[in-house]
Amino acid sequence: MNLTITPQAMDWFKREIALEKGMGVQFFGKVYGKTDVHEGFSVGLSVATPEETMVQVTNENYLFFIDKVDDWFFKGYDLTVDYDPSLDEPTYRFTESK
Repeated sequence: MNLTITPQAMDWFKREIALEKGMGVQFFGKVYGKTDVHEGFSVGLSVATPEETMVQVTNENYLFFIDKVDDWFFKGYDLTVDYDPSLDEPTYRFTESK
């Protein structure tokens, strides 16, 4: 699994989320909503401390991660986090892992 944060999304995170040392932005599956590959579930995010990560990336001193507990939601997919200026929020695009 790959996790990609676009430059536009990175700008949003720097504006909206301040991280304390040891903390990161966690992506997880949550009930309600939908994604391009899940019906009834959407992507949530929170500021948290990583535990057992299945993937993590550091971008401009920001840690982004998905914990293994959310393997059920992300397994078989790569996640690209982008930004929608009309909504002023991140968007999530899933593609099949290669």
